[in-house]
Amino acid sequence: MERSSREGTSLADRSTEGTRRSFKQVLKSYFYWTYSRGSFHYDVMVTLILAFIFITPFIWDYGDKPRSTAANTQPVTVMGDGGRGLIVTLQASDVNIPAASSDAVINKALKKAMEPVLGDSMFVERWELTRDRNGNPVSWRVWAHR
Repeated sequence: MERSSREGTSLADRSTEGTRRSFKQVLKSYFYWTYSRGSFHYDVMVTLILAFIFITPFIWDYGDKPRSTAANTQPVTVMGDGGRGLIVTLQASDVNIPAASSDAVINKALKKAMEPVLGDSMFVERWELTRDRNGNPVSWRVWAHR
């Protein structure tokens, strides 16, 4: 009699061990979405997906941003450069560049000034500053391409 009760206990233990899944198996079933709708694991998966959607924009910078609505105060002239790109003429008053700036700062300011007209996917190759007789900046000529 004792022996049968031991066997019954061991069979019960085996049956609970058989239904218990390893962490790896649970993750695999999450990946392949094998749980039925309304179950605990289904709700966990949906919660994780919603958390990813609503939390990650605050954690990661996806690089998306709204278009700049700041318009240039002066007209911008855009001409083709014989198939090599564009020549963009910007008024100096539309480009905010501090005196004695580095090339990187100038490049960034020129791209920002061109963005409302040409978008943010422009690559600036070179530029030239035009000055009046008194040495005041008048305009920037920028050679750029996509």
